[in-house]
Amino acid sequence: MAWDFETEPEFQEQLDWMDAFVREEVEPLDLAFREPGAAYDRRNPVYKKITDPMKAEVRRRGLWACHLGPELGGPGYGQVKLALMNEILGRSTWAPNVFGCQAPDSGNAEILAHYGTPEQKKKYLQPLLDGDIVSSFSMTEPQAGADPKEFKCRATRDGDQWVISGEKYFSSHADLASFLIVMAITNPDVPVHQGASMLLVPRDTPGLKFLRMAGLGGEPLGHGHHPHLRYENCRVPAENLLGGEGQAFTIAQTRLGGGRIHHAMRTVAMVKRSLAMMCERALSRRTQGELLAQKQMVQQYVADSFIQLEQFRLLVVYTAWLIDKGRKKEARTYIAAVKVGMAEVLHDVVRRALHVHGALGCSNEMPLAGLWMAVPVMGIADGPTEVHKVTVAKAVLSQHKASPGLWPTEFLPDRVAAARARFAEYLDHEAGNL
Repeated sequence: MAWDFETEPEFQEQLDWMDAFVREEVEPLDLAFREPGAAYDRRNPVYKKITDPMKAEVRRRGLWACHLGPELGGPGYGQVKLALMNEILGRSTWAPNVFGCQAPDSGNAEILAHYGTPEQKKKYLQPLLDGDIVSSFSMTEPQAGADPKEFKCRATRDGDQWVISGEKYFSSHADLASFLIVMAITNPDVPVHQGASMLLVPRDTPGLKFLRMAGLGGEPLGHGHHPHLRYENCRVPAENLLGGEGQAFTIAQTRLGGGRIHHAMRTVAMVKRSLAMMCERALSRRTQGELLAQKQMVQQYVADSFIQLEQFRLLVVYTAWLIDKGRKKEARTYIAAVKVGMAEVLHDVVRRALHVHGALGCSNEMPLAGLWMAVPVMGIADGPTEVHKVTVAKAVLSQHKASPGLWPTEFLPDRVAAARARFAEYLDHEAGNL
């Protein structure tokens, strides 16, 4: 039997160090520098002065950019190890940046590593891996969301240049990025999965216009780091094509599959944090003469949350294990499943934790309202929940067959008759002895 739920002692030591380092050194950054997007701002000298020594220590421990292989400066950890690491990193907005695995840069680095030319890797990938710059993934559009069949952004070839025209929405951190990876239609006369391409666009390219800065719920209107962009005859060199023409779908799946499982890993951390706050509150607050922890309804909240968390965590780790084993076809179904599950379990546990805290939970003096805002984000980022449910359903249904006859195969009258026919001689013998 090869079942194993233990972590080797050497890696557990690394996890223990990470836990203490994130708690004592990194989490205070979330409290001291609370401006949205601050963790991605490589231009701020104060942030650089504080985080450079932290990043150096992470590198010294061999924990920098662990999602990448040794040939790209990472240790080549598999997804199971990354899952255990992200249970810690997901507690902090700053932690992924300090450990060189922040989204969207981690996914962008992966596709540059897979599809970039040597020149593209030198210009864009290496600074990204070094943590000197950040990037943006410019895909969704105002009228289409993430549905490429409705995309209107076009890129046309003009000599030795590509000319990009169209709009993109929610291109996260484009204002802080050194470059963007843009998905555009390069051939509208073929199906979209054959006619879409990816292009590398430097942030300072003429024609790249910022129409509006969108933020997340709770951020002031007009502020945030998820802009609405317009590409007005935005010209980039022909060599800025990423991969080949028409390969955007293949490239996007390389990127998004990893992003989905990593989002799920970090969601485990958020759910754990929410459950911890719920338990602390239950053991501290008294009402009607006894602790909240003694109320059966609160006990049900705690029990249900613990069960949901552990079920989801095991599903995430199993999905990571499938990826590590190279079982790609199975893994696709499970990646979709954890993508669905992460929004649902986060919703349920944060809601309970917030409720147990009462008015304090609803306030801006606890992190629970911020975690609550992460729920709809998790249900939409990297594809809406409904799309992934369809993926799971199709995969599950493909493993089953329709009933060959009028009645279901579990129809008891038919099954009982078949069983009685099989054991007829014994049944007749029993009847004769009565």
